[in-house]
Amino acid sequence: MTDTANTNTMTTVNQPTQKPHKKPVNPGFSCGPTAKRPGWSFDVLKGALLGRSHRAKEAKVKLQQIIDLTRETLGIPADYKIGITAGSDTGAVEMAMWNMLGARPVDVFAWEAFGKDWVVDIIEELKVPNARKFVPAYGQLPDMTQANPAHDIVFTWNGTASGVKVANADWISEQREGLTICDATSAVYAMPLPWEKLDVVTYSWQKVLGSEAAHGMIVMSPRAIKRLESHTPTWPVPKIFRITKKGKVNEAFFTGEVINTPSMLCVEDVLDALNWVKSIGGAKGMVQRNQANYKVLADWIERTPWVDFLASDPATRSTTSVCFVFTDPDYLALNDEGRAAFAKRINSLLEKEGAALDANAYRDAPPGLRIWVGSTVETSDIQALLPWIDWAFATAKSELRAAA
Repeated sequence: MTDTANTNTMTTVNQPTQKPHKKPVNPGFSCGPTAKRPGWSFDVLKGALLGRSHRAKEAKVKLQQIIDLTRETLGIPADYKIGITAGSDTGAVEMAMWNMLGARPVDVFAWEAFGKDWVVDIIEELKVPNARKFVPAYGQLPDMTQANPAHDIVFTWNGTASGVKVANADWISEQREGLTICDATSAVYAMPLPWEKLDVVTYSWQKVLGSEAAHGMIVMSPRAIKRLESHTPTWPVPKIFRITKKGKVNEAFFTGEVINTPSMLCVEDVLDALNWVKSIGGAKGMVQRNQANYKVLADWIERTPWVDFLASDPATRSTTSVCFVFTDPDYLALNDEGRAAFAKRINSLLEKEGAALDANAYRDAPPGLRIWVGSTVETSDIQALLPWIDWAFATAKSELRAAA
């Protein structure tokens, strides 16, 4: 914002009238699958064991490498177990819930689309007795201090669809009796995680790693393993989720013997991503890249009078999936249909010019834009994108006035 700008009107803001010249090298700002790591090419897939069984010796070695590199790059405690799941992060979360819930009451916290799916699973599908849900409006975080230490807790660390994250894990009791099941799919490798407070952590290859979809990861603490071996669910557990045999965990699952056949092409791709992560310093290097990206976009939002973060509290703003809404008075005067059309027009302009692909807000969220600035995105591409958003807004605003 300039010193003379009026935050209540756009007319005093110096908006560009000409299209910018420079475009992002990679205009992909989708929240999943996300941008590939810098320097990626199809050549990295040459070693893929195409046409080979995932049970072949060479394939098992690659699957074990995924687990080993995951532990090394994330700094996962040695006594935690790591497995590869089918069904992306969704499959990993549901594997945890179908196997572990039911032993205690459950507190489920949800503030965006996918977190609400876990509410449905727990309350309507599994019908866990004495389950409590905490669901605020989009852009807000529920009161996490309502978590009962005697209950199991299910929550999302970072809401991709809402751009809202938990600020920290201080609200999780050191003396908790229940398990904490954390959907961390857009937080792992971008935000530091307190492993000592998380009993189950799930995520997918397609988020911060920038790898391919359909595969997920599940990380379990000793407390989670104890639950698996001491609790028998009252509901049927689908084969795709079965990680115990005769009351004991299937140790083979944690050494790369996946339940469902994985894509060996995707295996090769995620190994490339993990080796790149290792080369830049592991999770610490990834967090640093993400923070640098977030700062560029956040600074632009702060100085731009016609947008604002969807997340009202700065401490809860996602640093990977940045969601923002329009605040221009003429835009706010529109009805819901008009606001949706305005946001759609901006996204359409960005896509048509090849400046930003898949930057539209999530379908259930308020109209606006959602820009992924995770660790595989280059800071220079975000810097190149911002003048294009300025131009697209000015263009849509001009069209709105002409139609009035």
